[in-house]
Amino acid sequence: MVYIHLATGFEEVEALTAADILRRAGIDAKMVSMTGERLVCGAHGMEIMADLLFEDADYDACEMIVLPGGLPGATNLEAHKGLTDRIREFDACGKKLAAICAAPLVFGSCGLLNGKRATIYPGMEEHLKGGVPTGSSVTVDGNIITGKGPALAMEFALSLVEELRGRGARDEVAAGLLFE
Repeated sequence: MVYIHLATGFEEVEALTAADILRRAGIDAKMVSMTGERLVCGAHGMEIMADLLFEDADYDACEMIVLPGGLPGATNLEAHKGLTDRIREFDACGKKLAAICAAPLVFGSCGLLNGKRATIYPGMEEHLKGGVPTGSSVTVDGNIITGKGPALAMEFALSLVEELRGRGARDEVAAGLLFE
């Protein structure tokens, strides 16, 4: 199972693309509300109904945490102590963590990027505390996957499929989407 975390002000295209692509690959992807309500408002005013609340999520069954960007979505994720505690636990166990756009700042503030390569929305590189900014569309370094921004949401989501199910699954989903 993969949990995609929605905080008020999340980047809609990043969250929904990740959920859609993961589900196309047969991966149980759930959108998790960080607000205490299932209906969460994105950065561009779209209201999305999450599958469950953070308080009801079973992180023992989760194989990857995904953080969409957007502002103030990313900073709202960063401010959620329950989530940052889970992220640190995942990292300590080597479980997969993914963030796109502004959201890699959460990994930086959690101290997870020391010496690791990562990408973030251009101009926000100082938020990759201890990390080595790549400027790439998608960067994978160990258990951490980062993406640059909204236009790259499809490439980022396909990278998540590859990390979880291999290159063949990624290529199959990409072909069905006419991506490559």
